[in-house]
Amino acid sequence: MRPDGIDPAARSRSRRRALQALYAWQMNDDAGIDKVIAQFRHEQDMEVADLEYFEDLLKGVVSHLDELDAGITPHLDRPVDQVDPIERAALRLAAYEFKFRPDVPYRVVINEAVEVTKRFGADHGHTYVNGVLDKLAKEWRQLEKQGGA
Repeated sequence: MRPDGIDPAARSRSRRRALQALYAWQMNDDAGIDKVIAQFRHEQDMEVADLEYFEDLLKGVVSHLDELDAGITPHLDRPVDQVDPIERAALRLAAYEFKFRPDVPYRVVINEAVEVTKRFGADHGHTYVNGVLDKLAKEWRQLEKQGGA
């Protein structure tokens, strides 16, 4: 636990669960995000994760989806909807953290996205995610990357 009360391990677990929940949401057009959150609360071992952060990630991605996809798209080699669903979920979660969670350092965002993609994605999906997020960080976290903030 950090002095500010944040448990980095719980946040990592929240990101893993959020990736899985976002994947489920992307694959089931009929499921609203609140339904997916409720399902994950019921089925997953959420007591070891930061539930508030988990919900913030999911609701934030869904409510800002168009803006996040618009930011990601210039750095992709294909349309967003053709990106592997796990990689797409990881990119959207990281883009949300870049844009709306300045309390999370960009290096943490990239590292966490790469790690969840390694765990759940295709063999080399993490390298794709890393490349896209590095470019997005230069755009959305420019001052931080330059050491100015």
